[in-house]
Amino acid sequence: MIDIVNKRNWFFLISIILLVPGIISMLVFGFRLGIDFSSGTVMTLRFSTTVDQPGLRQQMTDLGYGEATIQKTSEGDYLLRIREINTGQKEALIAGLKKALNTDVTLRDFYTVSPLVAGEVARNAAIAVGVASIFMLIYIAFAFRHMPKPFRWGACAVIALLHDVLIVLGIFSILGWLIGYQVDSMFITAMLTIVGFSINNTVVVYDRIRENMRKGISKDFAVTVNSSILETITRCINTSLTVILTCLAIYLFGGVTIQQFIMALLIGVVVGIYDSVFVAGPLLVLWDRGLRTSPQAA
Repeated sequence: MIDIVNKRNWFFLISIILLVPGIISMLVFGFRLGIDFSSGTVMTLRFSTTVDQPGLRQQMTDLGYGEATIQKTSEGDYLLRIREINTGQKEALIAGLKKALNTDVTLRDFYTVSPLVAGEVARNAAIAVGVASIFMLIYIAFAFRHMPKPFRWGACAVIALLHDVLIVLGIFSILGWLIGYQVDSMFITAMLTIVGFSINNTVVVYDRIRENMRKGISKDFAVTVNSSILETITRCINTSLTVILTCLAIYLFGGVTIQQFIMALLIGVVVGIYDSVFVAGPLLVLWDRGLRTSPQAA
């Protein structure tokens, strides 16, 4: 039988290796923020002739807007998100596209997101993740209220969850520095999805631990936890694998506008499997042994 729990220090070391570079990158480089968080301009353009998205992206890059997010609407227009520009720059951009693409360009919508609004969006996003974590802690503590010290179960689940979130944030900070990946409202949507998916796997593992404790399969809590992890690991991997394969297909064939969103999901799901199996359960054992060896601990 594989002894995951007693090898927990190795898995905690892997977590540290994954966390530290990302934390350093966040502290040193921060994030490459999208328009939603850094202010910028959103404009909707209609072309008189057919223009493909790769060609439009190339022309935007040539005109100095390589950071642009381009999305085709159901009406056939193009929605562009770029850095904040004034009226003169807007007219120059439209004229440049008209000349480069040899087509008439109609501006259907144009507005700017102010830094104040962008800052408010960023705060609201952080609050959303924080509130979700608090409610999950309360929920898990309530769901496992018949277990010894139920708060411990909720706290360990949330710690494992934050481990997942921090790794994704760190990797995106690094990717922003290396290849220009941005943190925007779609990224926050991905993070909230990851939070729900990760906590689901953790609850599955914890629920099996609870069942095995009631069955009394061992007086040693570490043995019970290890057996429970091994019983649920296949289920966690199989469930996550279907999501991973779907995300890979969308990443490869779904278009560039959602690639960063899908990449965040992919990283989060993979790390979510890891922390649900190799972090959440062993944390319970670590806390349990710490409490039993330190009578003064609360």
